[in-house]
Amino acid sequence: MTSRLPDWTLLLVVALTVAYFLLTHEGLYALDDYFYSRYAHQLLSGTFRVEPDPLGLLHDPLKERPLIFGPVAVCYALFGINIISTTLWPLLATLGCAGLIWWLYRRREPVVAAGAMLLLGLHYFTLNLTNYLYPDNILMFWCLAGAATLLRGREPNRRAGWWGVAFAGLSFAALLSKETIVYYLPFYLGVLAVDGWQRRHGRFWGAALATGAGLLAAYLAFYHHYTHDAFYRIHLIENTNRFLQEGNYLAGNRSALLDRITWQPLTFFVRTGLGLMLVLAAVAFTRSFGPVTTAAPRGATADQPFWLGLALVTLMLYWVGSTSLSHYNPITLLPRMTTPLLPPLALAAGFGLRQMVRQAGGRALAVGLVLLLMAAWLRSAVAVVYALPGLYFVIMGLLAARPVWPAAFRPATPGLAAATVLVLAGALAIRPLYFMRKPSVSGHFAQDRLIRRYLQRPAQGVVFVDDYLIGNYDFYYGFRLPQGLQYRRYWARDSVQLRPGQRGWLLLNRATLSNDELTRKLIRYSPDSVLSWYPRRRLVAQDGPVSLFEIGSR
Repeated sequence: MTSRLPDWTLLLVVALTVAYFLLTHEGLYALDDYFYSRYAHQLLSGTFRVEPDPLGLLHDPLKERPLIFGPVAVCYALFGINIISTTLWPLLATLGCAGLIWWLYRRREPVVAAGAMLLLGLHYFTLNLTNYLYPDNILMFWCLAGAATLLRGREPNRRAGWWGVAFAGLSFAALLSKETIVYYLPFYLGVLAVDGWQRRHGRFWGAALATGAGLLAAYLAFYHHYTHDAFYRIHLIENTNRFLQEGNYLAGNRSALLDRITWQPLTFFVRTGLGLMLVLAAVAFTRSFGPVTTAAPRGATADQPFWLGLALVTLMLYWVGSTSLSHYNPITLLPRMTTPLLPPLALAAGFGLRQMVRQAGGRALAVGLVLLLMAAWLRSAVAVVYALPGLYFVIMGLLAARPVWPAAFRPATPGLAAATVLVLAGALAIRPLYFMRKPSVSGHFAQDRLIRRYLQRPAQGVVFVDDYLIGNYDFYYGFRLPQGLQYRRYWARDSVQLRPGQRGWLLLNRATLSNDELTRKLIRYSPDSVLSWYPRRRLVAQDGPVSLFEIGSR
């Protein structure tokens, strides 16, 4: 029964991830999505410029991440330019993480595999990042693949040289996706130092270092050729930090520095639902204390400290590390910034979950009480992630070893393993399922349908739109706006004079205009006020929260 747990868990994670992707998709929702998709189109159409802006004023650092938008260009070539093909690559990377964990441990450690897939795959922010063209889940895939290659490639009876080449290639792929792969570097150097001291795995490291040196040399030569600065990307990051220094912890926010490097990361992890992973990973650290009822497979004894060590090093760098080499500035505490931490932390937590299933008792009781305290402290929707497992572990700790407890669900039995995984799956699935039922906050698909039906060639004239759509409307046309069609802001209504016979359109997206995230910073008007600006209008079509009007000259 336990041997099938990873298979069923993988099926559940894949099904929920795809369902979440389709049911909660909000279309283009941030500037990053649009820039990456535009670069993908430029790459596909042959108009992508490698060199930076001649004056060095308008260069976008996102342009230096080709493994984000490069695969998107392939998706565009295969499926056309639309929002699904735009975000297919983050979805595949997310599913790839679950597949890698399944491949690593489905036979060696089925409980670890099931637990880690659930903790990583059903973590709300893992799912949330599937339908945005952000680099974070893509980086997470490269991070997990590279770390797994380092772990497996150093095992006996492996073709160590090829595994070393693969390790270097995957690490380089991560670098071409996002710079925070550097948070894995101290751990990697530590493993190299230990192996060097013990004079082992020389073939693996020889191939990895030679391949990495070659890739890095080619990378620096590339930048030197196009920018006359081999370390251009590092300087670009530093310039970006300098531009944003008013908000960093030394120049503009010095008073908050102590809080940022002490208690704030812990509360951040608890509020985002990562407290469950942290507590279970802490259990894995205590595995050497107390009796172990069932001997661990030989491979697990090496794997567990590997993932614990990588999780600890990455966690410490997130806690007190800096985003800049020239001044100290800790990384912003945003959920999407934690994705490199998630794979090793989830796997470490999987080993902790296995330990509790084998022993139960006081350890399970302590974990349950800690989780219930987190739930009581939060008093928010996220508390359900802690409350249900917490209550379950308290009951398991109190009763699992007693005669009244059913024999099929005693410690170290397949029944208890299956029940624990089921409770974990139920608790983690509640929040994603809730968001799957919520209405759209962007109206993207309704807006797309109206544009495709009424605002395509041979339509001509001026389309008045909100301040959000004005920045990305060309995406709806595959970045090729029909000749004779112009998009202008609502604010331009007085400065745009329609010529005799020229048509005017008003595209009103009520979902966008009522979105708190946009109205708080970008949009300062309501649907009613917009309609009052255009009294001479005729409704042409309506699709959900989106309306298209034809307007006359003022």
